[in-house]
Amino acid sequence: MKKRKMVVSLGHEALGYTTTEQWDAVKKTAKALADLAQADYQLTITHSNGPQVSMIHKAMTELRRVNPDYTPVPMCVCSAMSQGYVGYDIQNSLRSEFLSRGISTPVSTILTQVTVDPYDEAFYEPNKIIGRYMSKEEADAEIRKGNYVTEASEKGYRRIVAAPKPLSIVELDTIRTLADAGQVVIACGGGGIPVIEQQHILKGASAVIEKDAIAGRLASDLKADLLMILTSVEQVYLDFEKETQRPISAMTAAEAKDYIAQEQFGRGSMLPKIEAAVAYLENVPSGRVLITSIAHALSALKGRTGTAISA
Repeated sequence: MKKRKMVVSLGHEALGYTTTEQWDAVKKTAKALADLAQADYQLTITHSNGPQVSMIHKAMTELRRVNPDYTPVPMCVCSAMSQGYVGYDIQNSLRSEFLSRGISTPVSTILTQVTVDPYDEAFYEPNKIIGRYMSKEEADAEIRKGNYVTEASEKGYRRIVAAPKPLSIVELDTIRTLADAGQVVIACGGGGIPVIEQQHILKGASAVIEKDAIAGRLASDLKADLLMILTSVEQVYLDFEKETQRPISAMTAAEAKDYIAQEQFGRGSMLPKIEAAVAYLENVPSGRVLITSIAHALSALKGRTGTAISA
């Protein structure tokens, strides 16, 4: 009998914010993921990469500044680097955890490209801040290249990139083949490497993709039975951080849309997760979404906590 399919989206809490934090964090994350696998699910894992890709971008920009002979590294390459190094840590930790439990399931990372629309409005109104602080001269140089930067602050300027919506996952067939074979797949890390399709050529885009949006797309494309979004809170709340704050244990996609219209969810935090849940359920009405923290993943799967969303 085939296992049920689960797409797991890992947030920053599952990875930490520095290289050393990540080493420690993924060990705990691996235990939670192994618990889910032992609950008879085939796992396909995607993850955030905000701190990681920003760190890589800073390092490569500084290398270029100190050594002008080096070619500047585009954002799409930084995304690819982050996918490789985060995936490496997750797959090694999860493999080790599996073997300690007598599980021989293979774990692999797929460098994943995701197509975006070159005319997506996000390219005209970029809002994702990345990289190190720059001087005015450096910021002016970025502007001359057609890039966007923040307004001046005490520390200087920072680069801003677009966050377009994902259109399609280029390596989907590979991911599906491995998932159908019962293997654990780590894919679409950091939202995927954004690319623009020009006839038969894929050209890297200077952008990042919202990791929750790609999690919903991946779960839809794989026809997953469950999308689990692991974040920093145990449950979704209404009136978050207000005196009237209250948790939601369950809601329908229609109720979620109503809450979105009421602006109940933070634009840079919970809103993308709820939107991803709704998009997935519209494509897979028989599916289910769970939103919780990594420490409560197994409890949420058993119905004891978390927020469940259904069609």
